[in-house]
Amino acid sequence: MKATPERAIVLSAGLGMRMRPLTETRPKPLIPVGGKPLVDWGLDALRRAGVREAVVNIYHLADMMTAHLAGRGEPHIIISDEREALLDSGGGIAKALPYLGDKPFFVLNADTFWIDRSEDNLNRLALAWDGGRMDILILLADPASATGHTGKLDFRMDRDGRLQRTAGGTEGYIYAGGGILHPRLFAGASTAPHSLNLYFDRAIAAGRMFGLPLDGHWITVGTPDAIAPAEAVLRQLGMTS
Repeated sequence: MKATPERAIVLSAGLGMRMRPLTETRPKPLIPVGGKPLVDWGLDALRRAGVREAVVNIYHLADMMTAHLAGRGEPHIIISDEREALLDSGGGIAKALPYLGDKPFFVLNADTFWIDRSEDNLNRLALAWDGGRMDILILLADPASATGHTGKLDFRMDRDGRLQRTAGGTEGYIYAGGGILHPRLFAGASTAPHSLNLYFDRAIAAGRMFGLPLDGHWITVGTPDAIAPAEAVLRQLGMTS
């Protein structure tokens, strides 16, 4: 049985502009959905998967984030403070690398989560990880089992699981906001602001970015109007707290 990554990063430092006015007084990861803050859906999934430490980057209303995270138990939380400069997803991971170590780690977006169907999807990712072939392995959501998504599809997958961008195509998957990354991707990476998409594109070009379809229902909460549909699905699935 393959080992589950012991460390993770939860990307939580965005301004949440599309979630205004709610984010004028509360950081987006602390907006409650289904009875608990968005960030806790991801942290709880990491705890269930056996992750030992999770880095959480903070920026907007950072003191509120710090206070909330101090009240959690497992996984152990390490704060990566970006109040001096908002670094975007790629820069945020590059800054946090000293905490993440030299082994593959999970990455989660704080504003997306999923409800597992029959298996734990983070454990499924760990079992599917093959460091000899992969630099990135991400979870993919089927649009038919997704709530809150209003954008384009992100990736198409070949029979071996390798990914390409859909490039505007009408068939494919949504990036589910979770995956496993190998730190070698970030060798020499700058901590200046830049997107994780840079590393996605490099791994695609090298044939080393793979996907795993999600076994469950995926939820994204990008605007205030997305909260009610998300909570309706959670009630239907018996997941409200």
